[in-house]
Amino acid sequence: MVAFRGPKVWLWRWRRNPLRRRSDRIEAWVVLAAWTFTVLGGVVTGLLATRSVEQNLDRQRIEWRPVVAQLTEDAPGAAATSAPGSTRVWAEVRWTARDGSAHTGQTRVAPASAVGTPVTVWTDTDGRMVTEPATRSEARVRSSLIGVLVGVTAAGVPFVGGRLVRGRLERRRMEEWDEEWERVGPLWGRKTW
Repeated sequence: MVAFRGPKVWLWRWRRNPLRRRSDRIEAWVVLAAWTFTVLGGVVTGLLATRSVEQNLDRQRIEWRPVVAQLTEDAPGAAATSAPGSTRVWAEVRWTARDGSAHTGQTRVAPASAVGTPVTVWTDTDGRMVTEPATRSEARVRSSLIGVLVGVTAAGVPFVGGRLVRGRLERRRMEEWDEEWERVGPLWGRKTW
């Protein structure tokens, strides 16, 4: 059974009214808590996620360094590229980390490059190959998008929770009305004159 909804009256749950039930007061607090946690939780979580991603990307920009590596094999020709229209091919390279240890890995290079051709690769503090770090503007866009996504997701949890609680309260209110009508309804059938 669906409840009848009349015209919208703002803050009706907070007004004094002798017809206001206990479930109306509970629903008022549930709505207030759900919206508060939805707005504040979403904004705070989104800002924290944005800040965390920005700091991580800033740290990567500071710590990651370009290193000159040499090809360990001849790079395949342009016909062997994996993607049509691609100007780069995959090839194995070797480089020496800051601590003097030798590393190897795969990176994209110009087609038909010869063994020993120098190639620039990016490495982290442990000497492992990583992608080139994001520029400041790329980091700003990436962190903003992640912050919005995390904020909206975090805001959805209390919003959905509040809707579920309100739905349960409404079902309980309809059950109470049915019980009351079963008691009062038969009395209306009698003739009073």
